[in-house]
Amino acid sequence: MVITCWGSRGSIPVSGKSYIKYGGDTTCIDIRTESDDIIIVDAGTGIRRLGNHLIEEGRYRYNFLLTHGHWDHLMGFPFFKPLFLSKTEIHMHRAPFHKKFMESMFSKVMAPPNFPVRYIDLKAKIVWEEGHPAEFTIGSATVVPIPISHPNTGKGYKFIENGKTFVFITDNELGFVHPGGLPFQDYVDFCTGADLLIHDGEYTEAEYANLIEWGHSSYTDVLNLAFQAGVKRLGLFHLNQERTDDQVDAIVDRCRQIIAEKGETLECFAVGTDMQFRL
Repeated sequence: MVITCWGSRGSIPVSGKSYIKYGGDTTCIDIRTESDDIIIVDAGTGIRRLGNHLIEEGRYRYNFLLTHGHWDHLMGFPFFKPLFLSKTEIHMHRAPFHKKFMESMFSKVMAPPNFPVRYIDLKAKIVWEEGHPAEFTIGSATVVPIPISHPNTGKGYKFIENGKTFVFITDNELGFVHPGGLPFQDYVDFCTGADLLIHDGEYTEAEYANLIEWGHSSYTDVLNLAFQAGVKRLGLFHLNQERTDDQVDAIVDRCRQIIAEKGETLECFAVGTDMQFRL
């Protein structure tokens, strides 16, 4: 599978010379499977550029997963140009919410006076998949959801294909169990042996001490998760909207120092816009 990041910023998009390396768009990734299926995860502002790219490719059939319904993961939806083309077909797969609730979220995003085009006027064919199974398939990929520890709940996802595993868990607080969330060890078990783990690592330890219950993790907790789960590569995600490129680099340097001190072989980096991973 091939994973591309179109946005990794948390809470709100940012711009300016201090955010060039990692980008300023909010959460959106796409996954290309061996069966040539396209899986889009979240509709943050990064989905705008993804939509333009898909049209350039001449691709109009997609699968969509949502991690949760907070604004920074939905705000790009009305600017996803394939929605306005009749040749587009989107399969909305088993999201954290039942069908009508998820449909209602997207309708509200586009409802007047929020947006000039109503959801019911979109030309794309949107197919709502039923159910919320523990495991399902999209083409050649197996998808396994897990509840996240975050206000208002949501899901993280494990993608398995040809013996390779990618785990994507954003907006997950490892240091506090929110209603519907899971204890730390459950996330260790879920991530065990992953070839690539991309996880929310928004805060430093000092920041997190004052922001417990906000729904995000310190990078030290994420490192501990990666160590205990024995993952091969770790990408820090949901980059704080105030965090400059230099500050993100400093966090990555500190993570690599900790890894070296522990004698671990974990590869660690911060996930930025346009980064691509092949498993």
